[in-house]
Amino acid sequence: MMEQYTVTGMSCAACTARVEKAVSGVKGVTSCSVSLLTNSMGVEGTASAEEIIAAVRDAGYEASLKNGNKDQTTRLSSDEDALKDRETPVLKKRLIASLGFWIVLMYVSMGHMMWGWPLPPFFDDNHVAMGLLQLLLTIAIMVINQKFFISGFKSLWHHAPNMDALVALGSVAAFVYSTVALFAMTDAQVKGNADAVMSYMHEFYFESAATILTLITLGKMLEARSKGKTTDALKGLMKLAPKTATLLRDGAEITVPIEQVAKGDIFVVRPGENIPVDGAVLDGNSAVDESTLTGESIPVDKAVGSAVSAGTLNQSGYIRCEATRVGEDTTLSQIIQMVSNAASTKAPIAKVADKVSGVFVPAVIAIAVITVIAWLLAGQTTGFALARGISVLVISCPCALGLATPVAIMVGNGMGAKNGILFKTAVSLEKTGRTQIVALDKTGTITRGEPKVTDMIPINGKSETELLAIAYALEKKSEHPLARAIHQAAEQEGVSADEVEQFQVLPGNGIQAMLNGTALYGGSYKFISEQIQVTDEINEMSERLSAEGKTPLFFACDGELMGIIAVADTIKEDSPQAIKEMQNMGIHVVMLTGDNERTAKAIGSKVGVDEVIAGVLPDGKESVIRKLQQKGKVIMVGDGINDAPALTSADIGIAIGAGADVAIDAADVVLMKSCLSDVPAAIRLSRATLRNIHENLFWAFIYNIIGIPLAAGAFISVLGWQLDPMFAAAAMSLSSFSVVTNALRLNFFRMYDSKRDHKIKNEYKITIKKEIKTMEKTLKIEGMMCGHCEMHTKKALEAIDGVTKVEVSHKTGTAVVTLDKDVSNDVLKQAVADQEYEVTDIQ
Repeated sequence: MMEQYTVTGMSCAACTARVEKAVSGVKGVTSCSVSLLTNSMGVEGTASAEEIIAAVRDAGYEASLKNGNKDQTTRLSSDEDALKDRETPVLKKRLIASLGFWIVLMYVSMGHMMWGWPLPPFFDDNHVAMGLLQLLLTIAIMVINQKFFISGFKSLWHHAPNMDALVALGSVAAFVYSTVALFAMTDAQVKGNADAVMSYMHEFYFESAATILTLITLGKMLEARSKGKTTDALKGLMKLAPKTATLLRDGAEITVPIEQVAKGDIFVVRPGENIPVDGAVLDGNSAVDESTLTGESIPVDKAVGSAVSAGTLNQSGYIRCEATRVGEDTTLSQIIQMVSNAASTKAPIAKVADKVSGVFVPAVIAIAVITVIAWLLAGQTTGFALARGISVLVISCPCALGLATPVAIMVGNGMGAKNGILFKTAVSLEKTGRTQIVALDKTGTITRGEPKVTDMIPINGKSETELLAIAYALEKKSEHPLARAIHQAAEQEGVSADEVEQFQVLPGNGIQAMLNGTALYGGSYKFISEQIQVTDEINEMSERLSAEGKTPLFFACDGELMGIIAVADTIKEDSPQAIKEMQNMGIHVVMLTGDNERTAKAIGSKVGVDEVIAGVLPDGKESVIRKLQQKGKVIMVGDGINDAPALTSADIGIAIGAGADVAIDAADVVLMKSCLSDVPAAIRLSRATLRNIHENLFWAFIYNIIGIPLAAGAFISVLGWQLDPMFAAAAMSLSSFSVVTNALRLNFFRMYDSKRDHKIKNEYKITIKKEIKTMEKTLKIEGMMCGHCEMHTKKALEAIDGVTKVEVSHKTGTAVVTLDKDVSNDVLKQAVADQEYEVTDIQ
């Protein structure tokens, strides 16, 4: 189980790398993932919290265990409090104070020196006084932004320099050099050396030190503000949790804090109120808005026995409910925990950035030192060389690298949660978009999982009502899923039925009972044909229904056939469109079902899947998934109950229609709604998030690849480009902000819009040859005497649809027929009989 910790004191990706390394070294820790975005850490293993917190402290940071033994309200408010944006107000105050001193400093150092802006008479020809003023203003800005120095030098002390160390070193270097120049100027002025005094004026970099700190603070504020927006979805979920509930105790209504609600308590909800905990309706009817949990905008009708979830809105009626799940067991709490856990995990794509971040700051410091030495050896002045070294220090940005992945993951995850699509980990969010094959379980995924009556065909002058009444009387005592479809149809039509006697379930898929001394029979064609005579016309009607993916049920009364009722598991309205959208993405769609091949192919052709695998039992789905994995990366979509082994073995398991049961262990992705259209939406969202991460990483890497050589002066001799430390600081402050802002664009992504779908690139494309299942039948034929007889028989059999090959021998009196689909024996017999031969047996 993953334990969550809050970590403070981190400022960049180098910090997260340091914390991860320290905690991963603790005995018993199996995995550790640190998020700079949420200042959180997820740890798995047997190590105690005390050992983990001690390891974080030894690395130079602070940590505390999240939630602990807190109740639900305290826990949710604690989580919400942890996500609260405290950085922006603090940084805003620092920035305003810094700007006040910085404007004065720039007026004195740049305005007066470069453009001759007026100063008080006291400063006329008193360059030392001007230098002292700049020194004092810079010290004020350094004190205001002392956090950079405390954090930076602390990280250097722990041999794990971070971004603050770069800022601190850059600004201190500029400040110390300028201070030395100021003392040298004072000495020159005392000695009356006017030329030396003027030359030292140009060696001041006070404004650079102050500008570095002010601009980095500006960048940090913009970054903090944008980072706060990335967790809006999670904070929105937390705000849904009601703080109180109205309970019924001793006949009176009392309002209590939510943490006092226990399982089994009776609570009431009025129109316009949020439902406090998960429960079941005991009394009343209402329409409940569940869009906050499922993304479904249409209110759901609730009656006695219906389940209700915490955080949903009661719209129309007064309902009385019994609490079934409270505290951290409610659906809302589980969703919040799932989204929070996903934010604490890392996507595989982040590993490259993490490796670079771990050595980035020490490498930058080394490059800065080398830059200064190189320019000094090249004959440049100390001031020029130092300016280049400072520029290298302040332009380098490990934050952009560290934020590139987690900000996109957080926004993508939040977008999914708002629409009822829950990714359990960052890994599942990344992998979903890389899929090549989607295997769909038929029942409950493509179809509704609830058989319904589709056709009623009365025979021998009977009416539909008479047929349904007989069928209802027979099936009333049956628990079979197909019987429930007839119950439902009878109730909808208002058909009643008398009680039958001597009810029996018979071998061969049939049932029998007595009604007022008359025998009633119901069941499959095979069963009924053994009880009464069934005409070929009726048999053909039955085969046509079977070919359409329906199950024909025959009913007879007193030796007379009453008619056929066809029952089928109806296809969800959005299934064909969802499958088409996945195919347009370049995904191979497979349907798995336990149905016979004829029924399976009929449904498969209706919804348009690429491949149908029939006759698959629940325990055989796992082996089918493993075979598919030999051809590409596989998503398995099922209901998460009897599909658990297959969901686990697939590259990504998606549980559809989870509703309140969001904590399905076997699934990597949980879909709250029972809509297949959420599957392509999840794939689309994953691809958009991956694309955003690639963009972020590209800009983070390219920024540093171009920025560091530019700051070091590598382009001075070639292009004459020279970067002032102040502009380097501006570039650094905007780099992280641009990465976070780019991730926020995901909030505008339309995951249900298929217009911009594109097929996966060639490296992910696969070619799957459909396995054509063939079968052979051997016919024993009497009457063939020669080669001509063989030829006539062969032609007659080859003309049948579904026959691919025929081998006839008059010597052995056989015809071996190869079929690629099911052809009835009667059709084969008739084809041979038309040539005036007789089929005596078929094997």
